[in-house]
Amino acid sequence: MIRQPRIAFGGIHTECSTYNPVLIREEHFRVMRGAEMTTSPYFGFLKNFDAEFLPLLHARAVPGGPVAKEAYAAFKADFLARLRAALPLDGLYLAMHGAMFVEGMQNAEADWIASAREVVGPDCFVAASYDLHGNVSQPIIDALDIFSAYRTAPHIDVERTMRRAVEMLTDALKAGVRPSIVWAPVPVLLPGERTSTEDEPTKSLYARLPEYDERSGVWDAALMVGYVWADEPRVTACAVVTGTDDAVLTRTAAEIAQSWWDARRDFVFGVPTGTIEACVEQAIAAQTAPAVIADSGDNPTGGGVGDRADALAELVRQDAQGAVVAAITDAPACEAAFAAGIGAVQTFQIGASLDPKGVRVSLDCEVIGLIPNDDPAEREAVLRHRGVTIVLAARRRPYHNIADFTRVGLDPAQAKIVAVKSGYLSPELAPLANPSLMALSEGVVNQDVANLRRELTHRPTYPFDAEFAWAPQPRGQTQRRG
Repeated sequence: MIRQPRIAFGGIHTECSTYNPVLIREEHFRVMRGAEMTTSPYFGFLKNFDAEFLPLLHARAVPGGPVAKEAYAAFKADFLARLRAALPLDGLYLAMHGAMFVEGMQNAEADWIASAREVVGPDCFVAASYDLHGNVSQPIIDALDIFSAYRTAPHIDVERTMRRAVEMLTDALKAGVRPSIVWAPVPVLLPGERTSTEDEPTKSLYARLPEYDERSGVWDAALMVGYVWADEPRVTACAVVTGTDDAVLTRTAAEIAQSWWDARRDFVFGVPTGTIEACVEQAIAAQTAPAVIADSGDNPTGGGVGDRADALAELVRQDAQGAVVAAITDAPACEAAFAAGIGAVQTFQIGASLDPKGVRVSLDCEVIGLIPNDDPAEREAVLRHRGVTIVLAARRRPYHNIADFTRVGLDPAQAKIVAVKSGYLSPELAPLANPSLMALSEGVVNQDVANLRRELTHRPTYPFDAEFAWAPQPRGQTQRRG
């Protein structure tokens, strides 16, 4: 009887703006350990593979500021202890994001992956899946055998990408063939809002990736946008190609990298943009509904704080009617709403509860909804000020799905205006928007990326530097195994 390969799995998954002053702490992660990972829908696809999968630890947090060093150290120690206990292993699968920044540390994913490699040794096959907004570096490439990344933004291929990584891993183990990786950095850093795969030229560039996969010697071709709101040396766009023929991998990585470079001036926002003032004015005047305004500078899924009241203040100033703001992270205001109770009318201070540099407003509001939870950090409250309904969240979270609204008793389809803290709209909100507007608002993930303070980012890099010559220089692995 042929023995099933023993494959451990786990990882850490978050995205960190180095411009965000609010640390992501241990309690902000949703953590799965051991057996609970095997019953989670997130890893449910593993049952379709003929292997023995050994769960370790997977920690995931809403994007934000840097991860607190003590939180990272605790997760890493737990993960590595479980990894040692699982030995011996044939394979290791790491479900990562790729844009984590730990306070006091450069290249956090390299530290995690290289530490895992040290535990499992050179003979174990190691695969990783990434968000296309992750950042790659040579130490990361050196520690891996297999790499895959999302090909959609908004991300609708998360499971498909994870499945692709595991499929390559199990195929490699079955065949006894160790693939290699070649990558090619591209000195371009643009926000996801200008590089959505639903808009050109990104749409066509990503549509070519399956064609590269079909080349003899290529297993997977990835195109990484990178994460622009991190100022550290590894941030970059890049091509990453996994396979068995280094010459073909090198040529393919160069072609993909060149295609991104050639298109660098063509990336644009896929929807109308403007100041918050202009977007609110346009939404009020719209003859169709709902007008959905994306408050892009404070988007928590991009690393924003999520507590700014800029959009709320402008909706009130322009006397918007039938408007919904979802949501502003403000635990003190949420607590005040619960203390007041349904039907109470009082003055609330809303906004800038986490980052005092943000915008705060003082409004007389009626409490119209309370969503209790045994954990006070998970509670939500709904207030109304004249024609504006305001959702307050005690914990940072996105409101990008219809269920996020219905959970608090609201139907976004019935609103005249919906303001959400988002960049490009989610697959559920985008079809609803009529029109869709993106506010180029203030915040730690604002879209004025060319003027971001850059002290550690490699230079020259577009758009921080406009004119310079460049040609692809693919790089193989400096540490080869097997």
